Amino acid sequence: MIIHFILSGETLESLSEEIHLENPKYLKEYHNQRCSANDYIHENLVSGKRLFMPNMDEVRKYNLLNDAPFKSPELNPIINFEPKDFSRIYFVRITEGKEKDGETKDNTLTYTASLKWVETHESEHVFYLYKNNFTDGQSSKLADLAVESIRSLNPLIITTNTKGEMIKVSLKPETINNFNKIKERLLDLFPDQYAELYIKEYEMAVLNQELFNERMKDDPFIKNYFASLRNSFINGKSFFEQKIEDHTVPIQQKVEDINYTSEMVLLQNSFPNSEIIFSGKYSLYTQTGIVKKADVQYDISLYGVKYYTFFSFDELS
Repeated sequence: MIIHFILSGETLESLSEEIHLENPKYLKEYHNQRCSANDYIHENLVSGKRLFMPNMDEVRKYNLLNDAPFKSPELNPIINFEPKDFSRIYFVRITEGKEKDGETKDNTLTYTASLKWVETHESEHVFYLYKNNFTDGQSSKLADLAVESIRSLNPLIITTNTKGEMIKVSLKPETINNFNKIKERLLDLFPDQYAELYIKEYEMAVLNQELFNERMKDDPFIKNYFASLRNSFINGKSFFEQKIEDHTVPIQQKVEDINYTSEMVLLQNSFPNSEIIFSGKYSLYTQTGIVKKADVQYDISLYGVKYYTFFSFDELS
């Protein structure tokens, strides 16, 4: 037996995790069987009081009961990805900003993303992605040029594996073959030297498919929609990595509510002490594994400045 003096903020769950006791209810049961009436635990722990905790051998015996809540099948789902005949439109919202000395500055971009399953070939799914209906708080010529450049590439071709994880992003051959016409149109619409420089860089990225693929993998909608959400769950958690800025962030996720039916909600968080603080909430259709909506937030602090991003998409039809 171990005697522990309870610290502020500690819970049965947090202490059970520290001693590797899978089911926190046994920590409460163990203590209450040995403590005085004044130290009896009814609901929450009280800081400063003694807590009787099982030793390693006793923890192993409890764990052999194999009845921890996180081991239930509902909290360890096998999430399939069945996109055949799938076609949806999503409303996308991205807010990026920074906070310094209590002052914040941000900008919000919204658009619609039309996503359509095209075919499944061997072990790969192919989708078309159309982006339209942009609104941007910047209201500048450069922002308008960026929007028109994106629209001129519709549709993007997204290739995934059987779990819905992005493999590559590419363009239709006719888009590449007709790029000179696209370029001429953009130069006609935006006839200034700054636009010309932007379009030259844009042309380089489009015609170099390897470079285009790498850049588009950082697109907020693409990388979040086609994230590794369907990895295997073990003990109520699954894990994947997400690229944010120049960082690769380990993410853990769990099922929010055990009583799901047609829809399942997944909660995501970065690990403690991560350079980037990440949180996400996804709603998936249980039967197909298709994402209905998502809310993602992450921030990073550099040299006294906090940079933050809010990203969401929601099914329209």
